[in-house]
Amino acid sequence: MVVSGLPVRNGKLHAREIAGMSLALLEQVKTFKIRHRPNDQLRLRIGIHTGPVCAGVVGLKMPRYCLFGDTVNTASRMESNGEALKIHVSSATKEVLDEFGYFDLQLRGDIEMKGKGKMRTYWLLGEKTDVDTTLPLSVRATASGVNVSAEPGADLLTPHN
Repeated sequence: MVVSGLPVRNGKLHAREIAGMSLALLEQVKTFKIRHRPNDQLRLRIGIHTGPVCAGVVGLKMPRYCLFGDTVNTASRMESNGEALKIHVSSATKEVLDEFGYFDLQLRGDIEMKGKGKMRTYWLLGEKTDVDTTLPLSVRATASGVNVSAEPGADLLTPHN
């Protein structure tokens, strides 16, 4: 699991960071060779959801930084209901990504999620090609009119192979 926006909130940048990392991971997985199975491709499944989480260190002998809450569960559901070599995105994350204006998303449809009911979900396909990619991401975000004031929540990415 990967998280952005913790322990220091980063406004809406968390969605952009997780989406960018997800796309980069998928790109790398496509060329990754499994030594003991050279004819098989690693089949990464990625699910992303945005929302509030609780976090803290748990344990005395082996302390671990843990995340709790419905956002964690929903991110896990997004991954498990996704498909290999695709990025499954919740509507909450899509709303944030749309504000940046340079992510290419496609409606997947309403998917039945265990414990959640029907959720409208999307595939993250990549970055739009008509955006000036010579500008740094922070400048592109500002140029797109993104409000990066504090918004509670974090984006969660749950990769599994």
